Amino acid sequence: MAIDFGKAREFVYRKGTLFERALFAWLFEAGSLERLHQLILCYKNADDGFGHGLEHDLKAPQSNPLALEYLLGVMKHTEMPAGCVLDGAANWVESQMNADGSLRNPPTTRDYPLEWWWREQGGQTMPDSIVANLMRFDRATPSLVEKTKRWALANHRPESILANEWLFMAYHAFDFFFAVDDLPGLDDLRQATIDNIVACALAAPENQVDSLFAFAPQPDSLIALTLPEGFIDRCLDLLVAGQQEQGHWRDQHDLPQWFPMTTINVLLALRRYGRL
Repeated sequence: MAIDFGKAREFVYRKGTLFERALFAWLFEAGSLERLHQLILCYKNADDGFGHGLEHDLKAPQSNPLALEYLLGVMKHTEMPAGCVLDGAANWVESQMNADGSLRNPPTTRDYPLEWWWREQGGQTMPDSIVANLMRFDRATPSLVEKTKRWALANHRPESILANEWLFMAYHAFDFFFAVDDLPGLDDLRQATIDNIVACALAAPENQVDSLFAFAPQPDSLIALTLPEGFIDRCLDLLVAGQQEQGHWRDQHDLPQWFPMTTINVLLALRRYGRL
């Protein structure tokens, strides 16, 4: 079964946001990185945080941690150069930190559309993935890193990492413990993270297969090499078979607003593994 790239492209251009269309163009059509950065900056506020529904689940215009976490995840996964996009982001994160290292969300986020699972907290409170990816882009301040290390040691243990049963959610431990290199018990925390991702991947239902490639983006990545022989190929076969009649791929929650980005991620995985 062959991928219909043209139909996938048409879907993203019909249904995607302007940011998603520019990201698709940059990834697959030699589109302008400068234009992509300009569009990302439209989501940035004067306080150097991001909002305005950049992450589909939280539409508040005010700067919030979830929007920055999402942007950093996209930039990491697509290997997008940062340019000036992240200028000031570390200082903004530090300004939102509580004494224990957790993150505050503007109370006004609840005044705007948001998915029910964010209703209680008003958005993301965990700093680990955000700070880890700021480190990867050389944008994290030393004080921000130290505060997040303390938070991580207080909130992650090998046993709690291994208790995770949802493949997608492994990104918190994965992003942070593979970004730092001087933390007590780091080897055990990394091994627990690897073991958890492998266990979750092997148990994941078919509609979650695309999540695996956030942890195994390339054939030579650590997780890809750790999984049983042939497993990645079976997952890629499922991705190929998952293209819908309109050209897109569904996200695991079957939320239409996430179909364009899911489609972009699937196409990127298929290209990196030589299936596109």
